[in-house]
Parts: sequence; structure tokens; C-alpha cells
Amino acid sequence: MKMRLLPLAAALFAGSGSALTVTGSVAGSVPADTRLSGWAVSASGQPVQELVSVPVSGGQFRLDLPAAAPSPRAQTALTAQNVSWPGVLDPVVVSGTAQASELKFFTYRDVNRSGQHDDGEALREVTLNVGGGSLFIAWVSADVTVKASRGYETVLKRGWNAFAVEVGRTVKAAPFVEGQDTAVLNLGR
Repeated sequence: MKMRLLPLAAALFAGSGSALTVTGSVAGSVPADTRLSGWAVSASGQPVQELVSVPVSGGQFRLDLPAAAPSPRAQTALTAQNVSWPGVLDPVVVSGTAQASELKFFTYRDVNRSGQHDDGEALREVTLNVGGGSLFIAWVSADVTVKASRGYETVLKRGWNAFAVEVGRTVKAAPFVEGQDTAVLNLGR
């Protein structure tokens, strides 16, 4: 009996790990109760599901995205018509069939100190910068490549994917490397 429970327990704990970790620093002043959060968003960019949230303190943060997929209501079919990611301009080509979800970053004041977003706590969309670009994170249900004009190309593997996207005359989407690349949240003030 014990032998049968060990594989089950191992499977349960294996799924609870982090799929992607983003570390970084904060530039600017931050109220003590501010949290940085990552949200799966709808195709129109509206927050649907808070996936990760950490307090912003000491000028540093560490976001550990869960390995699990976003909820079905935060997923959409990945087609050339509905890719509105940073740097993507028509014509768009998607190499295969997949469900996708974009992750956007928001800050909010955790007034009741619950450790998660609650009604009445205003969300402020923010950008995390990596090198000369902005951090873009997407989840896909299957391996797929997205190409667009001005040289845009991302090769996405099933699960969470992160890129530093630089938009200029050409668009560069370089893979974000955990443990090597760090993000900067510039809050000004």
C-alpha cells in the first residue's frame, strides 16, 4: 500500500513547483503595502486571474509563476487574428494550433494585507524592463512559432515562455534567461 502512495505523492508535489521565475529590482519609491502581481489577461488585455503576487520591499522582487496552466477563461485560441502582443504587427503567421494566455504585470496596494488582490484594491498596469526591451510572458498549450512583420519571431514551447521584446525599426524578441536576466520595475516618484 505504501509503495502505491509514493508515486501519487511525488506526482502531486512535482506539479506544485515553479514554471518560471522572474527576479528583479524596483526603481522609485513604493508604499509599504504595494504588491507586484502577474495576471493572466483576456484577449483584450483585461485582468482575469491573478497567478502570482509578491510584496515590493527592499528594492527587490522574485515572481515564481506556477507550473499550472491559467484557467480556461483566461485562455484563447492562438490565431493570426487575435495576437496582440508587444511588437506584433500584421501580417501574423502562427505555425500551429494552440490555446494561449498572456501574462501582464500590475501593482496594487494590499490595504487589508491579505496577500492577494481583493475588490476595492485598484490595479495599476506596469511594465518590467529587461535590457533595452520589455518583458513579455505567455503560456501556450502546445509548441508553436509566431512570426510577424519587422522581423518578429518567437518560438514558444508548451507552458510558460518569457521574452525581452525590443521594438524599433526591427522587432527583437530574445528569450528571457532565468538566473541570468533580471527585470527592472520603474515606478518613478
